[in-house]
Amino acid sequence: PLVTSFTGKYGSIQYYVKAILERPAAPDQSVQTELQVISHIDVSSPALLTPVLRSQEKMVGCWFFTSGPVSLSAKIERKGYCNGEAIPIYAEIENCSSRLIVPKAAIFQTQTYLASGKTKTFRQMVANVRGNHIASGSTDTWNGKTLKIPPVSPSILDCCIIRVEYSLAVYIHIPGAKKLMIEMPLVIGTIPCIAFSSRNSSITSQFSMDMSWLALTMPEHPEAPPNYADVVSEEEFSRHVPAYPPPIDCEEQLCCPVFAYIQEFRFQPPPLYSEIDPHPTDVEEIQPVSFML
Repeated sequence: PLVTSFTGKYGSIQYYVKAILERPAAPDQSVQTELQVISHIDVSSPALLTPVLRSQEKMVGCWFFTSGPVSLSAKIERKGYCNGEAIPIYAEIENCSSRLIVPKAAIFQTQTYLASGKTKTFRQMVANVRGNHIASGSTDTWNGKTLKIPPVSPSILDCCIIRVEYSLAVYIHIPGAKKLMIEMPLVIGTIPCIAFSSRNSSITSQFSMDMSWLALTMPEHPEAPPNYADVVSEEEFSRHVPAYPPPIDCEEQLCCPVFAYIQEFRFQPPPLYSEIDPHPTDVEEIQPVSFML
């Protein structure tokens, strides 16, 4: 496979597509354009999912004038990460010296160039984070202190002329003495991992609730119901409703069976909004109606 395109301090990996027009009686013409190539690295591979743990201790002082040891142990959940991910760092720092120390963490990029039997190296810091001061005789614990990976080039490990490697360094700045450092290898990939914290973040994003519907409001004036003729056809109405002669007066109405009125009421269309006065002025117009079965 092709190596990922890269431009570094002392060299680069570039690809071009070139087109040549050959003419028999004139010089050839050619154009070229640069092509970006990315060699994918899946950080879900078992080799990149293993946790990394390191520990180290340092005696602070010179010769016989020692003030006590400083110990550091650090751990990361896995070895492979992608751009934009946050690396949770777990560390325990114990300060038994007489000095005030400061724990820090950083991501370093190391570029290695190999040509003509010679090797040249360039190292730079791409991200860092700082902890709180630790007084003499005190301890501090990092329970997943995060360090976000900035946009950087993926790791290049299979090229014979240029190598790009990353490492996570957890170190302690000690005034008047050399820093105590633990370095753990990192691989910056292109295909994210679905395990550990990445899995939790994806699950959270899948079940996130869209609360935009709360902004919806009910209309001020409700719409009128559909026309009765659109709901019940004439054929269905005539099939269920028997043909009764129109009543002449109230006395004749009371002589008819009660069931007939119930059936007739059941299939009667609802009144239109325009037929109902929402603010009646005459109280006598509102008369209760009751049915007995």
